[in-house]
Amino acid sequence: MTKKNPDDSVREEQSGANENALGTEDATQAENAQKPDSPEDAEKADETTEKVIENEEHKHEEVSGTIVAEVMPVHEVIHDFEDIELPQVDYSGYSKHELVETLALIIENRPTIEIRDDVERIKILFYKKLKSESEERKNKFLEDGGKIEEYRQWVDPDDARVKYMLDKYKEKKTDYNKIQEAEKYENLKKKYEIIDKIKDLVNREESINKTFHDFRSLQNDWHSIGIVPQTSLKDIWENYHHYVEIFYDYIKINKELRDLDLKKNLEVKVLLCEKAEQLLLEPNPVNAFRSLQDFHNQWREIGPVPLEAKNDIWERFKEATSQINKRHHEYFEKQKDDQKKNLDAKIALCEEVDAINLLEIKNFKDFDERADKVVELQKMWRTIGFAPKKQNNKVYQRFRDACDTFFEKKRGFYADNKEIQLNNLQRKTELCILAETLQESTDWKATSDALIKLQKEWKEIGPVPRKQSERCWKRFRKACDHFFNSKTEFFAALDTSYEDNLKAKLAIIEELEKFEPGADVQAAFERLKEFQRKWTEIGFVPFNLKDEVTNKYRLAINKEFDKLKIGDDDKSILKYRTKLDSLKTNPKASRKVRNERDKFFTKIKQLEGDIVLWENNIGFFAKSANADALKREVEEKIDSAKKLIKTLEEKVKMIDQSGLDD
Repeated sequence: MTKKNPDDSVREEQSGANENALGTEDATQAENAQKPDSPEDAEKADETTEKVIENEEHKHEEVSGTIVAEVMPVHEVIHDFEDIELPQVDYSGYSKHELVETLALIIENRPTIEIRDDVERIKILFYKKLKSESEERKNKFLEDGGKIEEYRQWVDPDDARVKYMLDKYKEKKTDYNKIQEAEKYENLKKKYEIIDKIKDLVNREESINKTFHDFRSLQNDWHSIGIVPQTSLKDIWENYHHYVEIFYDYIKINKELRDLDLKKNLEVKVLLCEKAEQLLLEPNPVNAFRSLQDFHNQWREIGPVPLEAKNDIWERFKEATSQINKRHHEYFEKQKDDQKKNLDAKIALCEEVDAINLLEIKNFKDFDERADKVVELQKMWRTIGFAPKKQNNKVYQRFRDACDTFFEKKRGFYADNKEIQLNNLQRKTELCILAETLQESTDWKATSDALIKLQKEWKEIGPVPRKQSERCWKRFRKACDHFFNSKTEFFAALDTSYEDNLKAKLAIIEELEKFEPGADVQAAFERLKEFQRKWTEIGFVPFNLKDEVTNKYRLAINKEFDKLKIGDDDKSILKYRTKLDSLKTNPKASRKVRNERDKFFTKIKQLEGDIVLWENNIGFFAKSANADALKREVEEKIDSAKKLIKTLEEKVKMIDQSGLDD
């Protein structure tokens, strides 16, 4: 199996210019790169070495006791030395400019192999900050009266510098990879030189003890040399094992020592099998796939195992490998399908914008409606994931061109209709004058309604010439703000009465907490309704205590309602009345209540439709025991739905009477 260059994973994870995902071709190459050798290839050295052991039993022993005592196992286990990891730098507190300076500093001064994670984290943080700053500028533009279609993306000079530094980082990685490739061929040359030296060992006339020490030294040199080109990997290992076996035959290694070595190799391979099997629980198939490659490299470094265990241990390792490969392949196949669906969805959005561009639009209202639709399509686009890499940029460009065409058409229409814009300016100016005449009024309710109506009219009026747009809007807003600020100050002065109201409401809560329903349920029910009436008649309380007091009241009175032996529907209606009473002190409650009324009304219509459907279905049931049971079940559903409709209608009626939905 191929041992990866440390920067290979960087290349695999690099994203494209706009949107990117690992394609099928990349996934296939990655999977093929790590497929295990066959048992014959992976264990070829095992078979040959076992023959050496068998032949050893028929040869006379020529190795002295001293020599045998110094002989080490045939193949040493190559232990993994974990790199000492320095703690990650927390860049989250850095400013955008500090991130750029830090990125430049580490790219200029640190090796590419050490800074991959730092570069990626800095890049992500930078573009998050850049996006946030861009959104702030955009929101500021919109708050000041600007139109979304008129907004032009702000260009940050730091963005160009970051892109330049990232390009420089890629160049350094490319140079590093070239150096790595050259080192592979240099390593291949060194390994062939070691093989030649091992070949020469059998021709020496010096003592076996000295020869074996030299052999062990050559083995250590062999394992200390780095990776070699993939194309030469199999050939170099076959040569190496061949001459190692010849050497072992030459020195007539002790069979007992050899058996111990085989046993140790088996233990290490069993451990690798367990690690590979644990990868089946790894939730990320890509991470499991990469770890498996390291295990295959370690497997190749381990020597042979006993003949009786050779096939079993290999089949176990190969089975785990096959399952991990299958998960890896399925992962990228699913990603391919998802990206195809995303492409289809994006093409559909492009076609929608193209269809809008083909329409003949003749007025401001239609243009505004179509502009809202295009903006909605742009939001939908941002929710869709990546398309296949080859089509991603093309479909993005198509969508962007279609949107640009529409907004250019809209700007041209507005420019050609200056007279209408001037008329709109006159109408908005009149609204400014009306707002200014109302800004000193102290009729808070009527004036509030009048100004809100003016604001609605303002929104319905079309655009005005761009040069006067902001000034006119600021004039209108200033008048409205003046009135509403005065209104706020006035009601803030009512805090004294609010304190009295607070005491009164706390007294009601205290009474509720001491409430004893007694044996007469109806009387208790009427007393609780009286509490509700009193609570409603009390005015506002201090704003900062409003929610706390309201919640205490609702909990207290609902608790008492729950104690009464009345129907669940009645309890629900009573509790809802308590909720409406508490909402009357909330100036923002009207929208919430309107939404609830709409939901109730929609639910009523749905239930009425369900009842019609169920009643029709009853007529189709056959006369049988099973049909009767099913019929009873449907009739129970109908009764339950009718009860719920009654409860919902009562709640709608309560909302209409409360006035909160105005």
